[in-house]
Amino acid sequence: MKIFLLKDVQNVGLAGEMVKVSDGFAKNFLLPQKIGIQVTPSNEADFKKRLQVVEVRKEIIQTKTSSLAEKIKSLQIVLKRKLHDDGKLYGALNAQEIVDALAEKGVSVSKNQIVMDKAIKAKGMHTLIVKLSTTLQPTLSVKIVSED
Repeated sequence: MKIFLLKDVQNVGLAGEMVKVSDGFAKNFLLPQKIGIQVTPSNEADFKKRLQVVEVRKEIIQTKTSSLAEKIKSLQIVLKRKLHDDGKLYGALNAQEIVDALAEKGVSVSKNQIVMDKAIKAKGMHTLIVKLSTTLQPTLSVKIVSED
């Protein structure tokens, strides 16, 4: 079934795109949630016009996120924290602390975009992923050092 998406749907498409999905997914999720509209021959021409506007918007977003990705790749964040004698942190580092450190460097991301495979509980270098989009996921280097 062809659906015109009204909102971004992860692993399906962005708002304004025309996508082909299974009938069950459309009838049970997209249509009842008002996330998409079924494409019919009568409204397909209108949606194709909207699709051109979406393509321009996607290009603008792509250029902004790619420049942001380059900036993130070039950054190395150094955080000073209290440590135990064995080099472990008092508590774990969370995504909000990373977001705050990035904000100090002039990079604005949300804590939902920070992907941490495991909790950071020790000093040293750590690598995180910042999920800007489904295709752009730059890595960020974070170094934990002692406050002393």
